[in-house]
Amino acid sequence: MKLILAITGASGTKLAIKFANSLPASISLHLVISKSSKKAYELECQKEINIKHKDTMIYENEEIWASIASSSFGADAMLILPCSMNTLAKCACGISDNLITRAFSCMLKEKKNIILAPREMPFDTIALKNMLKLSKLGVYIAPPILGYYSSQENLEDMEDFLLGKWYDLLNIKNTKYKRWGDEKTKL
Repeated sequence: MKLILAITGASGTKLAIKFANSLPASISLHLVISKSSKKAYELECQKEINIKHKDTMIYENEEIWASIASSSFGADAMLILPCSMNTLAKCACGISDNLITRAFSCMLKEKKNIILAPREMPFDTIALKNMLKLSKLGVYIAPPILGYYSSQENLEDMEDFLLGKWYDLLNIKNTKYKRWGDEKTKL
């Protein structure tokens, strides 16, 4: 599978790095990290981004000529995590002025699997309208909303739940979280 992961300038870049680093080795990862996401990560984590996934190609967001900006590249899926409100608005309005939004546009016209993980709270009316518009076009809107199950004992368990949900949407087999019915529920 060829997966495009775009990391935009919103809080939550740490989760995107964890997502990338825990991908199965069989995934060919094509990663775009915006300048503002690098800065957000630096401010939130006090360190530089470190990608450990072996099969990773990293692009600069200004490289609009990069291979992932072409429909002929043949990516299978795209995840924008976190998705800033600026990127969300550009995607909803068809503005393709950088590599992330250009790759999104190609994926959309090819009717490929796309997930946006908007990271903002609360959502304003404009953002909700943009999400609705994209959802009607077949884009999954999957913000990082935590589940609070008894099997999740700490933040890492909750993050794994989110990763598992995104993996499910991308059809990547995983055991990141305990699924309903995995064991008999006692009442």
